[in-house]
Amino acid sequence: MNATHHLIAADRHQVPQPFRAFAVRSDEPCHAFEARAPLGQVHLVRTSSLDAQALAGIVAQGHAQVQIETVCEVTHSGTSLQALAAAAPCVPDLAAALAAALQLTGVLGNDADAYRRGLQGPLHYLACRGAGFHNDVARHWSRSLFWLLTLQASDVQFVQPHAGVRLALAPGDLLVFDQTMAHGLCRPRDEGQAVAASFEAGAHRHQLFLTGELLLSDAQWAALGAPWLTVEAHEQGGALDLMVAEFDERSGAIKQLRALRDCMKRSTCHVDEAAG
Repeated sequence: MNATHHLIAADRHQVPQPFRAFAVRSDEPCHAFEARAPLGQVHLVRTSSLDAQALAGIVAQGHAQVQIETVCEVTHSGTSLQALAAAAPCVPDLAAALAAALQLTGVLGNDADAYRRGLQGPLHYLACRGAGFHNDVARHWSRSLFWLLTLQASDVQFVQPHAGVRLALAPGDLLVFDQTMAHGLCRPRDEGQAVAASFEAGAHRHQLFLTGELLLSDAQWAALGAPWLTVEAHEQGGALDLMVAEFDERSGAIKQLRALRDCMKRSTCHVDEAAG
């Protein structure tokens, strides 16, 4: 597999006052009164594992399964490795190609089998016409990283406004990122703003991705420099809790900051018992 790995710094966080840092709590019992800092990196793997024929087959399957409706919103549809392999029969071992690309990031350590196991979780097609700023923190997602394989995209950037990240995307690009940080898709000319009008018409208004999750253990988070610590430790550091933050869909600005002043306290922790 021909691929190049790029590590993009995402640790110069633009934290609004009166807060001094970001952290994310969990609503799962296993981390009921703990939080972790967001990963300060985005991994970009530019791959050539899928040639034009393979991409065309997977894109056709994806568009048959997921409908793109509202501008700057995302739509999902579940799929499987078996279905993807059927859409791209010219790729000898699609799962191995994906696992090899993910392994270049090193986020799960050096065990190749860990990346293959990471592909056994839910897989989805993700379709959109631009994407307003949002984050993903429900259930086990605060313990996960997301990966996103670009299938169809042109003249579009992946943007994390609070980390200063703007990455141009092209078919074959694989991202691994911390989805607890606000993220969206923007046109380069819009300077990091998610402008719906920029995706309403034109030849490149649609984007299509394949996406999945990598669930990390506590030891793996610690190895990446984002260990789970008590909420009190994060409170002392002036952390804003990304689990309860709301974002302006166009700019990514965090809403209602005054209401978040006590967000990182044990008394405000919420545990979803169903998650257990």
